[in-house]
Order: sequence, then structure tokens, then C-alpha cells
Amino acid sequence: MRIKKHILFVFLLPCLLLFALIYLLPIGVVAVTSFTSWKIGTDIRFCGVDNYLQAVKDPNVGVALLHTLFWVVLQATVHVALGVTLALILSRRRRGWRAIRTISMIPNIIPASALAIIFLRVFDANGLINSLLQAVTGKPVQIQWYFQVKTAMIPVTLSWLIYSGLITILVLAAIMGVSSELSDSAKIDGARGLQIDFLVILPIIRNTIGTAVIIAATSMLKEFELIFLTTNGGPGNKTLNMPLYLYKTSLIENNYGYGNAMGVMLIVLGVGIVFAVNKLFRMDESVY
Repeated sequence: MRIKKHILFVFLLPCLLLFALIYLLPIGVVAVTSFTSWKIGTDIRFCGVDNYLQAVKDPNVGVALLHTLFWVVLQATVHVALGVTLALILSRRRRGWRAIRTISMIPNIIPASALAIIFLRVFDANGLINSLLQAVTGKPVQIQWYFQVKTAMIPVTLSWLIYSGLITILVLAAIMGVSSELSDSAKIDGARGLQIDFLVILPIIRNTIGTAVIIAATSMLKEFELIFLTTNGGPGNKTLNMPLYLYKTSLIENNYGYGNAMGVMLIVLGVGIVFAVNKLFRMDESVY
């Protein structure tokens, strides 16, 4: 039975309207106002591409963009690799695999504010990390991890990089959906262990891994709470990223036009990441 297109449109219309109101309209406002000089208490004045030219010359934008891209690459590679590896291990269904699967999700369900406090305590001068280093070296260790220029990036990055529970669950679900007949056929042909994983399982779940890369990479384009609550972009601008600088520019400095220009840059960067990952993983092609 063929369903008429106008009937489908009627059913889709409420979703399309919600999408337009919640996403398209705000994005349009951000894009338009990025070409204005807009501060609360003053008139909105069109300024052309001045905000974008200012962003090109602003050293803080360069630093924030560099840090953001660095974390995007780490998330798309190391973070996803850890999740895929754990999923492959759990797919063996050894004793206790369900408990490990549940435990791996715990950091992902802890609120960012609580996680920030935990990491501040762990990396405190008298915290767990310094205590372990002191026990290993036998010498007093008083490193202020979050507040020293040379070390600040380490705890900030670790506060999300190694916690890949969401990626693990996504990939594990895809692995468990792969027919066991394919693995059995590979075993008959002489494949074993890692050969089955890399030559059979991973190519089949390519699209899921691509989706995981998109989720992980784009999450860094909106990472705000953990940095704001720990270093606030410091010391200096050593942990500053684009979302945090956008916040400071818009809400602290009352420069919404300039902040929205950076918002447009983030949107363009996110769209570029999605298209690049789609091409890299050939997600529009069938895996069979």
C-alpha cells in the first residue's frame, strides 16, 4: 500500500515545526546577529564582517580554537579507541562482563559539577595523585596540577578522555547484533581472535564506529562545565576552549555580536566534522 506524500507531510509537520523553532530559528538569529555590534543596553548596529576579522586577530580565539581542535582529535581517536577496545573485550562475555559494562557507565552518569569536585580533590596538592607519586619516588610531591601552566592540560583532559562508557555501549550493541554465522565462517577459514575482530566484526560495524566518532568529537565543541568549574580556562588561557571563551565574551564582557560570531564558527566546525567523518567511514555505503 503506497502512502500519499501529503499524508506523510501532515504527520511530519509537528516535528518539523518543533525543529524549526528550537534549532533553525535560534541558529538563524545567531548567524544574523554575528554581523552586528550587539551589547545589552545599546542599539544593535550592523557591522559587516568586523566580528570575524576581530576573531582572526584575537590571540585568545586562536588559543581556544587550537585547544578545542586538540581535544576533538583526542576524543575522535583515543577516546573512541578505548571504547571500541572495551566493547570487543566485553563481547567475549567472560565472567563478570555485565558488571564491568555497568561500572564503565558510572562516570558518564555523574553530574559534571560532582565530577569536577572529584577531580579537584584527586589532583589537589595533597590529593591522591601526589600521594601516589610520593609513595613511588619517596620524595614530597606538592604539584598544583590544575593551577600550574605546565600541568593544567593533563587533569582537564583526563576528566573526560578515558571515560568512554557511552561509546562502549554503542559499539557493544552493534557487535552483539552481528550474526554469529559470520564469525563461525571466519573460524572455519582459519581466522582467530584479533583477525576476526579486525577483518570481520569492525568492518561490519563501521557505521556505528563512525557515529561514535561524531558523538565523541562534537562533544568537545560544547565542553564547558568541567573546564569552567576547575580551571575557568586558566592558568592564563592554557585550558581555554571556544565554548568557554564564547561564554566569557557574551555574558561577562556583554559582547553578544562577537560571541555569536564565535558561535557560528563552532557550528561550521561541527558540520565540517560530521561531513569529514561521513566521508572517512563511508557511512552512506552499505557494509555488506
